[in-house]
Amino acid sequence: MVSIDNKIDFANNPEPRCPCVLLLDTSMSMKGAPIDALNAGVQRFRDELIKDKLAARRVEVAVVSFNTHIDVLQPFVTANRFSAPVLSVQGFTSMGTAIERGLDLIQDRKNLYRMSGIAYYRPWMVMVTDGQPHGEGDHAIRSAAARIRKYEDEKRISFFAVGVQDASMDNLARISVRPPIMLQNLNFEDMFVWLSASMHLVSRAAVSEQPAVPVPNIFGAL
Repeated sequence: MVSIDNKIDFANNPEPRCPCVLLLDTSMSMKGAPIDALNAGVQRFRDELIKDKLAARRVEVAVVSFNTHIDVLQPFVTANRFSAPVLSVQGFTSMGTAIERGLDLIQDRKNLYRMSGIAYYRPWMVMVTDGQPHGEGDHAIRSAAARIRKYEDEKRISFFAVGVQDASMDNLARISVRPPIMLQNLNFEDMFVWLSASMHLVSRAAVSEQPAVPVPNIFGAL
């Protein structure tokens, strides 16, 4: 069922969409400088995206935070309507459950595009975490990892795992088909500038294309 608000949105802006989910770790281990840097980075992402008028109308952003709870802080909106949420920390790290929630969001959004006759690019999901799953069973990670592999094989999603500080990169490698990326020195703002530039690049390509995205040197070697 397509809501009236979505009908109006798609009628006013029939551009093809490039959905991007930010999956952000807000567990207690992110307290202090990490969560402050992450908040500044998400705001920078928004500011960079809206500089490109085409990307601002094509890129859709959703924000999912995960700690003990999974919260959709921002359902999908185009970048020109995106307002960066203020992130705060609590609890454990329900990573596998959060990945599943993000994948469900993407699937629901793609179904809405199809019902509304809106073309779309391959969705992106970018997970940023400084730790490893905590507070959920290992089956949650196994299930999420299997689903990511399936969707990547079927070219239904592009998933990126970004580890910060003392993140378990071996554990992230279990989840992501692409090698996980280590972020240096809490450099979230530059990371989100890279992400917005990638969204600009993707949103200007043909819908059937998946342009190569360079990885900048703000990311450390694994």
